Amino acid sequence: MLPFRLSKPDPTARPGKPVSLRRNVVNLSLPVLLSSLFQRLVSIVDIFLVGGLGAAAIAATGLGQLLIFVVMTVFWGLSTGTTVVIAHLWGGGRHTEAKKAAFSALVACIAMAVVASGAGYWFGNDLAGYLGAKNDVLQYATRYIQLVFLFFIFTAGLNVLSAIMHGAGNTRTPMEGVILVNVLHVLFAYPLIYGKFGLPQFGVAGAAYAINASELFGCCYLFIQALRKRYIRIGSFDTELFRRIWRVGYPVALERIAQQSGQLFYSKYIISYGTAAYAAHQIGLSIESLSFMPGAGMGIAAATLMGQSLGARKIQRAKMSHHEALRLAILVMGIMGVLFLLIPHLLIGLFTQDPEVIEKGCVFLRLVAFAQVPLALSFVYAGSLRGTGDTHYVFLVTLFAMWGIRVFLSYLAAEVFHLSLYVVWGVFLIDWLFRATAFAWRYRRRDLHQVIV
Repeated sequence: MLPFRLSKPDPTARPGKPVSLRRNVVNLSLPVLLSSLFQRLVSIVDIFLVGGLGAAAIAATGLGQLLIFVVMTVFWGLSTGTTVVIAHLWGGGRHTEAKKAAFSALVACIAMAVVASGAGYWFGNDLAGYLGAKNDVLQYATRYIQLVFLFFIFTAGLNVLSAIMHGAGNTRTPMEGVILVNVLHVLFAYPLIYGKFGLPQFGVAGAAYAINASELFGCCYLFIQALRKRYIRIGSFDTELFRRIWRVGYPVALERIAQQSGQLFYSKYIISYGTAAYAAHQIGLSIESLSFMPGAGMGIAAATLMGQSLGARKIQRAKMSHHEALRLAILVMGIMGVLFLLIPHLLIGLFTQDPEVIEKGCVFLRLVAFAQVPLALSFVYAGSLRGTGDTHYVFLVTLFAMWGIRVFLSYLAAEVFHLSLYVVWGVFLIDWLFRATAFAWRYRRRDLHQVIV
């Protein structure tokens, strides 16, 4: 029997309760889904717009985005710890402590962002070269990487301010902020890349200018809303509350470091197959992100509802919230998997007309189609485990899956046995099947009555 089978609803629950919980899951996850979608659209739009400059421009933009994701690992840990601790405090009616925790998280975010910005600005291009980027890619990547790191504080601020609101159960306002970012980004990016409407033509660097300007406005909007809605209480830095946040968050940071550093090495193997292969990889990832966002949204909803329910000691409600999030994630991502399997050429063709990139991208998307259900299971089970504070286990599973499975098997395929690019891509299916099984096993053994964050 598969360890991740869906449990039956509790027969003792009141008849109207599952519908109410389903509505709560949807109400929380839909704005998160849309936020994630629009947040990812910033990257997708950049890939789409620079496509007219050629495969090297696509690869350079994708590489710069990957480096940002690597640096964001620590901030994702901070954000998850912030969401979980605030959710527990908010669910338990301890709103004053929740607001103090929010302010402490924001101060820590600013301090960490300054350090990360400097490191990315000075060493990002060297890392791109180490990963195997050729001169045609580096000539685009250098300025793009420097610019996006120069204003990295707004990227990090958007993330942590959203996490504060998620913990309080407000996913709508972060969605509004990300929509604002996207609207401004589209307005800025095209004319700055191609020199339209009287503006200078910056090429790939224009995409970076557009990201910086739009995230500046988005971050300011969320900060103003957080003050207006009283999610933050400005005062002194609370060391004890920050310790609680970091105790939950640091395994998530380690998890994301393991994930993104592994992605760097995985990308290194993909780049070794040529620029067209890496361009297809980046376009495929951009399209795939449209499918795993629902799962990510359900995962955040599961973590928030789990944290609030456990904070209020409503154990049955926590369990039922998890099951509703799981059902919805499987449904939505399963449908997306069917689309990837049936019409990959239409999707890839939206980004490029290069026949070699289209051919390789179609194979990538068809492989991705079979990963959708394992991805859905992984997102929701991991989200629920984070909501219980069990972030250390999620880190260990991610570490082994990324390095012990994906990187190691890709190394054997690409460097030792010199197998096809498609074999290297296929390794991620084994990775996600393992994660889904491991997370589901852990959740089913968790005693929610004993959880203390």
